[in-house]
Amino acid sequence: MKPTNRREFIRRTAAAAAVLSTGSSGVLLAAQEREEQKNQLLAGKFGPNDTLRIACIGVGIMGHQNIETALKVPGVKLVAVCDLYTGRLERAKEKFGKDLFVTRDYQEILSRKDIDAVIIATSDHYHARITMDALKAGKHVYCEKPMVQKFEEGRDVIETWKKSGKVMQVGSQRVSSIALWKAKEMFRAGILGQLNSVEASFDRQDALGAWEYTMPLDASEQTVDWKRYTAGLPPRPFDPKQFFWWRNYREFGTGVSGDLFVHLLSGIHLITGSYGPVKIFSSGQLCYWKDGRDVPDVMMALMEYPETPEHPQFQVTLRVNFISGAGEKGITRLIGSEGVMELGWNDFTVTHSIMSKAPGIGGWDAFDTYPEAMQKKLLEEYNRKYSAEDQKRPEKPPFVYKAPDGYDEHLDHFVNFFTAVRGGKPVVEDAEFGFRAAAPCLACNESYFKNKIIRWDPVNMKLV
Repeated sequence: MKPTNRREFIRRTAAAAAVLSTGSSGVLLAAQEREEQKNQLLAGKFGPNDTLRIACIGVGIMGHQNIETALKVPGVKLVAVCDLYTGRLERAKEKFGKDLFVTRDYQEILSRKDIDAVIIATSDHYHARITMDALKAGKHVYCEKPMVQKFEEGRDVIETWKKSGKVMQVGSQRVSSIALWKAKEMFRAGILGQLNSVEASFDRQDALGAWEYTMPLDASEQTVDWKRYTAGLPPRPFDPKQFFWWRNYREFGTGVSGDLFVHLLSGIHLITGSYGPVKIFSSGQLCYWKDGRDVPDVMMALMEYPETPEHPQFQVTLRVNFISGAGEKGITRLIGSEGVMELGWNDFTVTHSIMSKAPGIGGWDAFDTYPEAMQKKLLEEYNRKYSAEDQKRPEKPPFVYKAPDGYDEHLDHFVNFFTAVRGGKPVVEDAEFGFRAAAPCLACNESYFKNKIIRWDPVNMKLV
């Protein structure tokens, strides 16, 4: 990052910190500490011996996005990439330097002693495997969400991470957003009254959003390492769709739930402090994108969250619709007894509707069905019991929060990761957080394909 750009970014993050300067909760202090760490890191001067050398395994869409964002952090250098398609290795050299080490075999990267950390941005079915191999090889790990593709991989990844002593961050970057941390602070302050339900959705309406990505002209068994890609799976003929559109297939991805529900749950868990639901049921259909995929393009889920010391019992409804006439839109609503928090990606609004102390009388009520003399007595008794003030609905002005222009929560997520690698505060999304966000999403797929309710123990992280 050029010095002028760095100064501009520091100015913006300082403005963001100023927006968060009200209040004194532990949540706010944690957010302010993260801002201070970020500013120190971005303003730091690093010598050659201080440089963090990274590699990226999987340089598709998120791989590129992750590399570009990681390299905005001073003191970080990309030295190697791995991908199973030769065209992406060529592109990586074009984009990030001709001296870049490239390979199809991720073990070649893990065996290098000069690599401190790896970004894992492969198809979902490789996340757990490469993560555990990387941790065992002594590398710090940034793994894309969902952290695992299968339930049984979760505990193995967590145990491997704990034994390794290395830093691990899961890539639901939204949990590093200053907007979500402000929302968390306000939730804990009781701005909504008692939480009772959450509604969250991500809708799309175009082919790219539905994972029909542009495929290269030279896709073949010569340019794609199909054997390595399908290792451990039943043999199958080469199919470029299953490689370049892997999200569409159960063998390689986790469907709309693993791609998008996990973002929604990560945000909900951060704000509420929840470990997750105890009961999950989902329903869906393949409505429009009938391109050979074996996962639905419309899915809804119901989840029951139990009462804990952090929050009351509440219900969650999730939705993804890949052919939504409303267009591309994502929103999360936390609904409490006294208000609603409506979140976008890096912004939110709180509005209030508070019941009066008095229950009300007349209107849509049985009151008018009684004789007039009784109505008169009932009204006199009501007015004696409740003052004029008691009969009014309390009013609170809405609260609107928006991150500063140019704010990038993805950069915050990587700053948090690299700060932890340098010995700073812990990451915001470690392996346990990542698994607790991913598991209910895997349960949605299990529920959909088996047509049954899934019961989950969010504390001990196991199926019941």
